[in-house]
Amino acid sequence: MRLDKLLANMGFGSRKEVKTLIKQKGVTVDGVVVKDVGQKVDPDEQIVMVFGERVVYEPFVYLLMNKPAGVISATEDNHDQTVIDLLEPFHQHFEPFPVGRLDKDTEGLLLITNDGQLTHNLLAPKKHVSKLYYAQIDGEVTEAHIPQFEAGVVIDDGYQTKPAKLTILRSGDTSEIELEITEGKFHQVKRMFEAIGTKVTYLKRLQMGPLTLGDELPLGQYRELTAEELDALKEHHGV
Repeated sequence: MRLDKLLANMGFGSRKEVKTLIKQKGVTVDGVVVKDVGQKVDPDEQIVMVFGERVVYEPFVYLLMNKPAGVISATEDNHDQTVIDLLEPFHQHFEPFPVGRLDKDTEGLLLITNDGQLTHNLLAPKKHVSKLYYAQIDGEVTEAHIPQFEAGVVIDDGYQTKPAKLTILRSGDTSEIELEITEGKFHQVKRMFEAIGTKVTYLKRLQMGPLTLGDELPLGQYRELTAEELDALKEHHGV
């Protein structure tokens, strides 16, 4: 790995700022002052220091975001703000990406990482990772719909979804529900309710596997996963 990329990724500044650090003779590798910003280093085998501070290399970043509406689940876009745009430059340096996607108008839990193996395991259909959503529905959702969702709903293209757990929080002309699914077809939750003659007017993801959004993270903010959350995620899904 290039030294300037390592230092930039670990929060020591932009590539230009790292170059300044090296000009100031503040960077050493195995005790030798570095002169070449493009020097190759092995952070697992060599000791890199910046003005006496050892650089601890962490190749992966794991972020839990409370995604707001109006922001798209992508790494870049020519028209809309992306979830990556909401990250601090330090975390952007890791070149992370969202694990799966939430629709532009959907809020809630979104995992962002640069760990490709973890992402593959979480998105693999055979893993059956559960996702819990809260939704407000224009139309009446009743107890009679629960078995229909448990059996799998046939959506507009003829696909029958995998069994889903429907919990009704309020039933009436406008209803409130929670829905747990184990797959992620395009607009799936919305299409499932359209199939029973209703319409989702608000959608928020509350949980993904062992990760829970909770009430403490403000909309549009994010945080790093705790060690316990990361361990649970990897253990739960065999990464």
